[in-house]
Amino acid sequence: MSKPKITLEDLFNLTGSVIYNPDSFSSSALVSTDTRTIKKGSIFVAIKGGKMDGHKFVEDAVKKGASAVVINKNKLKNFDNIDVTLVTVKDTTIAYGELGKIWRDKLKAKVVGITGSNGKTTTKEILSQLLEEKSTVAKTLSNNNNHLGVPLTILSAKGDKDVLVLELGTNHFGEIAYTAQIARPDYALITNIGESHLEFLHDLEGVAEEKLSLFKALSGTDAKLFLNTDDKILKKKLKEYKNAVTFGFEGNPQVKGTVKGINKEGKTTLGINFKGKEFEVGLPVHGLSNAKNFLAAAAVALEMGLKPAQIKSGAKKLKAVDKRLNVKTHDGLIIVDDTYNANPLSMKSAFEFINGFEDRKKVVVLGDMFELGSGALQAHKDLAKAVRKNKINEVYTIGEFMMSLSAELKNGKIVKEHFKDRSSLGKFLENNDFGKAVILVKGSRGMKMEEFVKILEGRK
Repeated sequence: MSKPKITLEDLFNLTGSVIYNPDSFSSSALVSTDTRTIKKGSIFVAIKGGKMDGHKFVEDAVKKGASAVVINKNKLKNFDNIDVTLVTVKDTTIAYGELGKIWRDKLKAKVVGITGSNGKTTTKEILSQLLEEKSTVAKTLSNNNNHLGVPLTILSAKGDKDVLVLELGTNHFGEIAYTAQIARPDYALITNIGESHLEFLHDLEGVAEEKLSLFKALSGTDAKLFLNTDDKILKKKLKEYKNAVTFGFEGNPQVKGTVKGINKEGKTTLGINFKGKEFEVGLPVHGLSNAKNFLAAAAVALEMGLKPAQIKSGAKKLKAVDKRLNVKTHDGLIIVDDTYNANPLSMKSAFEFINGFEDRKKVVVLGDMFELGSGALQAHKDLAKAVRKNKINEVYTIGEFMMSLSAELKNGKIVKEHFKDRSSLGKFLENNDFGKAVILVKGSRGMKMEEFVKILEGRK
């Protein structure tokens, strides 16, 4: 089987393309938007972003061996001296997506698309690890899940891979519809629907509408959808998606999970019932939220032909995903680093997680949750109920919105303090006597809460 390549015909098929010096290009298996990764024969696509304009690096790309360059038409006058194949298009960002779609169609790999308000990245990592028990796998690196990250992942996939596991994210209407039509998944999974990006998606129905657009771009009639029926909103959508494979811990989904036990370290033994037969898996990752992520991944893996023994074997090789319920120990403390991002649903899940450390004082260090729109203040206040329910002993907050949570907790036995600046919170975390505590640190990406984890890890 010949290796897939982008051909001259493919470049001609880009929307609005005009090609100069076509005879100097034959084909290429390499597409890049970054001159640091350019190799001889690559196609360089000059993307104009908010901070960087790739057109400034066209000549550098040619010097490094690019055999073709894709630029915006309005930049043509700047490159009349380029002696490689020059492709002009109306919008290089759109062209990059089209190249991703072209490459996806050339790959033999089955494509899995994963989206949801929480757990996308962890589920993607778990599924990729499980599938490696049977197949060669390419996956989204880090969380490159937007209009540039999805084609980047596809175009980075080698032609010999069996499976491509893609994470699709969004913060505005239409983004998943766009990336999904590039990915055209054979298997599509939605983890859950939560209060994420409400500033742009308005409400939970808006979030659901955006996430469900993944199901409208499936590769064909035999493609499979996976729905979490523990999620109330997704469960209602079953009427529209009757052929979906269902999974969850409640009711009678097709792939059902049961928590069989949780040890002192917070690690779970999970029972999975598939087609009437149950098997148990010991999870090396922490928390009920990770058990939910594992069940979602296992549902897809089982439908893709993995055996229970392969699921168990893959589970043993799992590692915690960076900044997502990472459990660390230092100076007698258990530190839970969940600093990658935050929304109300993931906050409550994190509280539930540390509540499992029954012999420890429970402390949370919380930063603002972003992109919640007009309901942001109330969403932060509403966390008070989850704080009390999960027996949190101490709450330390920073950020404009988190001040409202601190105020909401003013009556009661919970120790709380709101810090107006990062320096004062940092000094407090460095010097305070927390005793025998488990400390959760969490907030939205822009709050850079990982800096406070480093302070806790550096205590003497």
